[in-house]
Amino acid sequence: MFTIASTTSVLLPDAPSLASHLMLAGVTAVAAAINSVAGGGTILTFPALAAILPASPARLVIANATSTIGLWPGALTAAWEYRHERRGQPPWAVWLMLPSVAGSLVGTALVLVLPPVIFDLLVPWLILLAASLFAIQPRVSAWLARRRQADQSATTDRPSRSTLLLAASLQFLVAVYGGYFGAGIGILMLAVLGSLDLGDVHQLNGVKNVLGMGINACAAGLFALGSLTGTAVVAWTEVGVMAVAAAVGGIVGARLARRSAPARIRRLIAVIGFALAGYHFLR
Repeated sequence: MFTIASTTSVLLPDAPSLASHLMLAGVTAVAAAINSVAGGGTILTFPALAAILPASPARLVIANATSTIGLWPGALTAAWEYRHERRGQPPWAVWLMLPSVAGSLVGTALVLVLPPVIFDLLVPWLILLAASLFAIQPRVSAWLARRRQADQSATTDRPSRSTLLLAASLQFLVAVYGGYFGAGIGILMLAVLGSLDLGDVHQLNGVKNVLGMGINACAAGLFALGSLTGTAVVAWTEVGVMAVAAAVGGIVGARLARRSAPARIRRLIAVIGFALAGYHFLR
């Protein structure tokens, strides 16, 4: 059984105001839409929650768990909007769901069992990592395209057993990070799968969306279970506000994605991420 004594004893006495909830709803809708287009919504919702939740030793851990659960409805609605693009997924993608689930559970468990102060110390580095990933994402996509053009003979439907085992091992590590914090896992998956010549950028985008949804689902489920069993604290009122806003944002974002410029959105997220990382380093 997971234990997190310093977190379970935390009470949330001073409820955020209506204005705070309206702000959170707006940020969440934008974050869910951004997730549909480029990913990275956590960089927006995590600091928003940290700003409005009552001060406590585990505030950042609570913000992380609440953000993970609250954004999940947006992933569902976006996945529904993208249902036609998921046709023709390669058979090997199914096998990568196993390390994705296992790694996500391990990463989420680390949040629950480790003292909140460790998460607090890692937050600036996690945000900096996520912002850096978003900043280099266009280069990753360009590199994938050049790699595929240089090797037109690569087989993506039936990779070798050794390639699949390596992909599963690396996917497990990505999923551990996804369960622990999560921002930027899509770019990590694109880099890992592309480096192994498992498909072009469009095919891999479909694969990483499915795997990312599985990673986030496991993390959200474990955080929710931890809250019900007393091993974690989740701000459920804020989850409710976020869930509605995320569902709407996921639909709108998915519908606008085909007409948007993802590179501009990624650059904006990266700038916000670097600013937030600097704030957490200096506070």
